[in-house]
Amino acid sequence: MTAAERSHHLQAWAARGALASAALAALLPLLYGGLMGVLLLAVGVVGLALTAVALWWVLSRRGVARVGATLLAVLAPVGVIVLFASAHLLWVLLLSAALWCAAVASGRYALRTTGLRRIRVKEYRTPAPKRPFLLLNPRSGGGKVEKFGVREKAERLGATVVLLDPEQHQDVEALAREAVADGADLLGVAGGDGTQALVAAVAAEHGLPFLVISAGTRNHFAMDLGLDRDDPAACLDALTDGVEIRVDLGFADDRPFVNNASFGAYGAVVQSPGYRDSKVGTALELLPDLLSRQVGPRLTVRAGDTTFADPQAVLVSNNPYRTDDPLGFGRRERLNSGTLGVLALKVDSAVDAAELLLDPQPQGFGKLSAPEVVIEADEPTLEVGLDGEAITLQAPVRCRIVRRALRVRVPRERPGVPDLPPRMDWRRLRKLAAAVSRTAVPTRHPRERQP
Repeated sequence: MTAAERSHHLQAWAARGALASAALAALLPLLYGGLMGVLLLAVGVVGLALTAVALWWVLSRRGVARVGATLLAVLAPVGVIVLFASAHLLWVLLLSAALWCAAVASGRYALRTTGLRRIRVKEYRTPAPKRPFLLLNPRSGGGKVEKFGVREKAERLGATVVLLDPEQHQDVEALAREAVADGADLLGVAGGDGTQALVAAVAAEHGLPFLVISAGTRNHFAMDLGLDRDDPAACLDALTDGVEIRVDLGFADDRPFVNNASFGAYGAVVQSPGYRDSKVGTALELLPDLLSRQVGPRLTVRAGDTTFADPQAVLVSNNPYRTDDPLGFGRRERLNSGTLGVLALKVDSAVDAAELLLDPQPQGFGKLSAPEVVIEADEPTLEVGLDGEAITLQAPVRCRIVRRALRVRVPRERPGVPDLPPRMDWRRLRKLAAAVSRTAVPTRHPRERQP
């Protein structure tokens, strides 16, 4: 047996193991619990529905109703666990969960061997910059610039550094343009994603490489680039031992974004002056009126031939986020696909909230991708959260993406390059389980290759 045949053999058995574990996980409560197992499974589903309903009430109610909903959100799952324990079937529930985890792990192994694994984005070796220019925000990320000695290292590597003054507003876009006029051959930023986007747009406009320094709070863009988020100073290695990758840049009208533009509930919440100091408290205060549509515009999302009417929240992202898998949730598999990701949420009742959790394809959740998206409203202006920054734009807002507009210079060795798990595809697993030869491995379609 050749090495390839052994690999295909293991692949088929891994797929069979995944299917068998999943089937056993579903049947175990019935096999050991009988009628009681069936009833407890039904109770478990009801408990999940009650939890979803309670969470909806927590977000959409105030006062005593919110307190009661919070108690229900805690007591519903606890009650289900107590019922299983009283029927001496808690071990069955735990074993079923373990079997399901085993099924997912085995299925991922089988799918990783199909030849459809993610290929790393193409890297370009280019000369090191001679006159790099960096903007550093000393307050970003709770003072990471000073903590990790970013300024000192940058200056040792020959960069011109401008430390932003936290006491006054500075136009970072204007500073970047001045640097280009003075001969800068690289622009970089240590700051939040909103600041990153403004300077990135200037770099893209002039065809210059752009350096991301992960000194922000969440550093979502840096995460999807694979940069070291635990040590921002490590990003500066790109100045001497770096490569370039080409990534897309999103725009909401003429405003750039590297991550996403949020409309509706979140777009309104970030406008509040208290949001930076108390995100949860501000959201809980504003969401009841926003979710019940007592305030805020009514939105319509149009992307090609698809229309999503009256959602409470819309997220337009620079390349689609993964939503189908907890291990890859919120990550982008690519930053150069040339498409926007669109997530739209519409929940008008507790029933809709339960459907979101229990229905694999809920009507209140829209997901699509397109190169251009238009957000319409019944009001003249729209409040937008653009990479977490609060702005206001005239309605309608046209979101678009410019493919590979940005030359991002990154360290040649970066620890966080994502190796996201493959999507769980049970239909493909069934085919792999039935295969006994090299036909188990599908041929890669040319369009599935990363250029």
